[in-house]
Amino acid sequence: MRRMPKTAHMLALACANLAVTGALLGYAAAAESAAKPDAPTAEIRSLLPPDRAKALHDWTYSLALQAATWGYPLVVMYNLRQNVAFGATPKAPPNDVWRMSDITTPELARQARYVTPNVNTLYGFGFLDLGPEPVVLSLPDSKGLYYMVEVVDMWTNAFAYPAGSAAGYKGGVYALTRPGWSGQLPTGLRRIEAPTRWVMIQPRVHVRSEGDLAEAQAVLGAIAVKPLSAWLGQPAPVAPVYNYPVPDVTDDTQSASVLNYRDPLQFWDLLSLAMNENPPPQDQTAALLPQFAPLGLELGTKWDRAKINPIILDAMREAAGEIAPLLAILPVGQFVNGWVLPPPSIGDFGTDYKVRAITARVGLTANTPKEAIYIYGLADAEGKLLDGAKRYELTLQQTPPFVEPGFWSLTMYDGQNNYTVPNPINRYALGSDNALKRNADGCVTISIQADEPAGAPPENWLPAPKGPFYLILRSYSPGKAMIDALSDPKAFRLPPVREAQ
Repeated sequence: MRRMPKTAHMLALACANLAVTGALLGYAAAAESAAKPDAPTAEIRSLLPPDRAKALHDWTYSLALQAATWGYPLVVMYNLRQNVAFGATPKAPPNDVWRMSDITTPELARQARYVTPNVNTLYGFGFLDLGPEPVVLSLPDSKGLYYMVEVVDMWTNAFAYPAGSAAGYKGGVYALTRPGWSGQLPTGLRRIEAPTRWVMIQPRVHVRSEGDLAEAQAVLGAIAVKPLSAWLGQPAPVAPVYNYPVPDVTDDTQSASVLNYRDPLQFWDLLSLAMNENPPPQDQTAALLPQFAPLGLELGTKWDRAKINPIILDAMREAAGEIAPLLAILPVGQFVNGWVLPPPSIGDFGTDYKVRAITARVGLTANTPKEAIYIYGLADAEGKLLDGAKRYELTLQQTPPFVEPGFWSLTMYDGQNNYTVPNPINRYALGSDNALKRNADGCVTISIQADEPAGAPPENWLPAPKGPFYLILRSYSPGKAMIDALSDPKAFRLPPVREAQ
């Protein structure tokens, strides 16, 4: 092989060095220009060759999608808090409880803007600010009526159940404290240390029938919260001033889980604000946040879009705008006969960020499996998505097991808005609270269709909408077979939903 003359070789190296130096100078110039708030966007874009600009955009989009998946539950909780505790017509101010007066009818579901509610319990929602001082939670003895109080941090982890299948239904008095609070509590108060400054308590009280509504309302009404100073009758610390940005959404009738911001970049504004107010666990701070630094996300610093390279900003805008519809259809868990069995991590997610984000989108504040299990019915026996234009049947050889005083139910949801479905008989679920007619062999067949079925027991009819829908099979205080099914579907066999003949 003929050697390149020394002069030519030196010239080639010099040209290569100039090319690399030019590229580096181009990057430096782009970075310097991007740091100037008044730098023209077109100028910054023109400093990078098209292929490099595309590479930066695509890599950033991938990173932003992961950051949005990680932060999605926190922003959803910010939205829900705004709807419950703030806004023009708050349901209950901070450190109080909004108690729903009835089961979650379609109308009440829209008021709550709470995705996929059950219709077997009365709900309560209370956002507690533990920053100034602890908050005392008083719970009643329900005299054997099933109820639970789920305590959720702002990242949607259910970290405590002071009432429910494990704690029982006798009640008690608890003090919820912020992370690192080192004060002394009065004798008799059981301490629950929260992972975040803000938490939400979510009571659910079983309503067996319309005649039992008053009993359930009394139990829910006896669930009370008070700041520690008020509980002790002492002067309160200086009250915080709340001046939270209002989420600007395109449709405020949709659930708080949709995150349909008019400006998708508001997602990052709110994530930064909520993250600094409710920092993630230390292991996530150390492992994840350095990766998200190219997006401008940092603890202790407000995210500022004016300081972000416009190519990066475009990618972040796209990721924020696309994350909600993506999470709504992203597969999760095990798919068995048209049903989706959630993974065992549901409710207390740890580092399972994908499941946590999907749950925040389609089943916000899902419980841990020992307290309640939710199984989603999405498709029929042929694998086709459920649609009210067809008529279906579900035959249960065995109804979902539960431990008394728990219950099971099958609930219908509109596939367009994730709320319960209006229908002429105001029936939104069927289950152990209903007098279902059994077949001769002891099985139960439920008719699932928009119009009343002919030739089938009317008490077994679950009304559907005219369009797409999905089902949720629930067991509160679930039996062992239901819990085991999340790891081994054979433990509780799920029959398919079949098109009626």
